[in-house]
Amino acid sequence: MEQEHIVLLQKILVVLLSVALFWKIIKYMCGLLNIEKDPVTVLVTGAAGQIGYALVPMIARGAMLGPEQPVILHMLDIEPAAEALNGVKMELIDAAFPLLRGVVATTDVAEACKGVNIAVMVGGFPRKEGMERKNVMSKNVSIYKAQASALEQHAAPDCKVLVVANPANTNALILKEFAPSIPEKNITCLTRLDHNRALGQISERLNVHVSEVKNVIIWGNHSSTQYPDVNHATVLITNGEEKPVRTAVANDNWLNTEFITTVQQRGAAIIKARKLSSALSAACAACDHIRDWLLGTPKGTWVSMGVYSDGSYGIQPGIIYSFPVTSEKGQWSIVQGLKIDEFSREKMDATAKELVEEKTLAYSCLN
Repeated sequence: MEQEHIVLLQKILVVLLSVALFWKIIKYMCGLLNIEKDPVTVLVTGAAGQIGYALVPMIARGAMLGPEQPVILHMLDIEPAAEALNGVKMELIDAAFPLLRGVVATTDVAEACKGVNIAVMVGGFPRKEGMERKNVMSKNVSIYKAQASALEQHAAPDCKVLVVANPANTNALILKEFAPSIPEKNITCLTRLDHNRALGQISERLNVHVSEVKNVIIWGNHSSTQYPDVNHATVLITNGEEKPVRTAVANDNWLNTEFITTVQQRGAAIIKARKLSSALSAACAACDHIRDWLLGTPKGTWVSMGVYSDGSYGIQPGIIYSFPVTSEKGQWSIVQGLKIDEFSREKMDATAKELVEEKTLAYSCLN
């Protein structure tokens, strides 16, 4: 009888030890799953300005890189904005963002660019009343030449760059020229704002949620010559059926005229209404651009990005032009094989012509 008790106790001990060991293994595996990612360093230039002020809290909250990605923010602005920039830093600290692992606020471009993984170039010289186009271009060429050199020397080797400041396409081109070690596929400009504006106009017209509309395209320049194209766009209507946007709207005249001009001139309309340029929507679009680029576009969906032309769709190589792109594992690809009608061809070529003219003007400012 005593022997049986001993055997029973031994069995109970084995079970308890097994349970304890199993529990330790579970805790260890859970710990592996919860290992915190290394922080990503994100540079925002012009950070004390309107767009920068809207953008930095979005980045700190995870809107750009996801809810589990810690970030370190580097904020750069010009010397006259140093005090305001420090105020932005204080607010970021006061907001106690869980993902924010550090903040650098500086007017030193070399310090700002040190080790950055992502650079969002919001700072630029805005066109003022009475200024000639060449004078504005000359100011921005000078700014982007200097910032390109700083990124070239101090940024992380695989730094990804998004240019927001206008003229965005040509600023990005200048940056590419003076940061030759940064891969050309890593230098882009923002046309996602125009893309989102186009989605918004279609959703308003059809009275559907904006998430039900996909695959609009912004071709070309981030300017009033851009071509918002819905020929390949679709919308999910109330019964769950996916329809071409042209079929759902059933008004080619509106799509070929008012829709296009509304998207092209939306920035001007916002300035007229607010007496200030788009800031909130531009910041949101910058987050969308980087998030989809780094984390990937949803299956069956493309977005618009200003990228270095490789000659796709007959667009001259050597300019930064907005194309439809998909992205996977941090690498974007231009969507190929879309049918281009005569109306679209004319619009696409017109905006390409403007970009070639801008490139010529920018290069003349370098001499």
